[in-house]
Amino acid sequence: MNKRILVGVVLTAVVVYASSCCEMKCCAKKCKEPGKMSVKVQPFGKTQDGQQVDIVTLTNDKCLTAKIMTYGGIIVSFEAPDRNGKTDDIVLGFDNLDGYLKGHPYFGAIIGRYGNRIGGAKFTLDGKEYKLAANNGENSLHGGIVGFDKVVWKIEKAEAKGNKAELKLSYTSKDGEEGFPGNLKCIVTYTLTSDNKLEMKYEATTDKPTVVNMTNHAYWNLAGQGSGDVLGHELMINADKYTPVDKGLITTGELKDVKDTPMDFTKPMTIGARIKQIDIGGYDHNYVLKGKVRKMKLAAKVYEPTSGRVMEIQTTEPGIQFYSSIGLDGSLKGKDGKAYNKFGAFCLETQHYPDSPNKPSFPSTVLRPGEKYETITIHTFSTK
Repeated sequence: MNKRILVGVVLTAVVVYASSCCEMKCCAKKCKEPGKMSVKVQPFGKTQDGQQVDIVTLTNDKCLTAKIMTYGGIIVSFEAPDRNGKTDDIVLGFDNLDGYLKGHPYFGAIIGRYGNRIGGAKFTLDGKEYKLAANNGENSLHGGIVGFDKVVWKIEKAEAKGNKAELKLSYTSKDGEEGFPGNLKCIVTYTLTSDNKLEMKYEATTDKPTVVNMTNHAYWNLAGQGSGDVLGHELMINADKYTPVDKGLITTGELKDVKDTPMDFTKPMTIGARIKQIDIGGYDHNYVLKGKVRKMKLAAKVYEPTSGRVMEIQTTEPGIQFYSSIGLDGSLKGKDGKAYNKFGAFCLETQHYPDSPNKPSFPSTVLRPGEKYETITIHTFSTK
């Protein structure tokens, strides 16, 4: 074959392969620097009752991009570069609003009024018993049937300024909503910074004594959403103790040592190393963080060896729930049509301890008129 013709054939083949590769979304998206801090607000659809839902894109100058929608304050996607500069979306979710409206296991959502479980779906405050919506057997889970994850939040601010891209959302939970007392005015602020931090700040005030425990329920896979299980991720949790639970997954009230148990992540350990020893089929446990309540402290650190991505979490909260997505079974098809299987992600939800309203020995979650609820959680991203 003529040499010139041979070269042309090879080049044509390369172009055809590259084109088909891109159509299948397998092309590596390279991080291009320098960029700039930016915020963009776009319509994302409407709820079943006609409420407008927007999606807000926060971008920093280091190729991190967070997309957050006003429905549930949900982190729809979070793109971060690997050690070679290739960016991937590292949170589970759906390509469109309809996927979320059909129901899902709290993908990326703001959780409230009370994150995690309240036993028996009731608690007593100042001598009065409050009965809550039971949506997890006999218990109340993540705020009830219609929690903060299923309401449309209002955009108070969406702007890039200096080294920050910020989205401030507000929602007022009415007195009696899901059984909780008091009109609770809530503010949640997502801030993406130029030093690769995603900060989540939660604020609230009330006109009646109530209980509050807000968090975010992002499902992370640092190798890329839908790329397989997270059992090879290396995890460190800054906690010597955890809160054991009964058969209904309600805390017993005791604090148990993690030492010499499969619950011990005080030193980096792969998530899958001892997961088969957990009697409920995987991890779904609250850890008691070292450090003082309301003081910023290291909570956890995760490293994914194939991509080199690292995520470090700091928080002012006293606990963190480690969930190894044992409830996923492949029936949910997420972004790009990928099936989300068991152990396909991990959640690290900063929080007060589960069932604290019924456990006087736990740090209090009571908020009274004139007081301000305020917690901060920071995720820092890097590679190695």
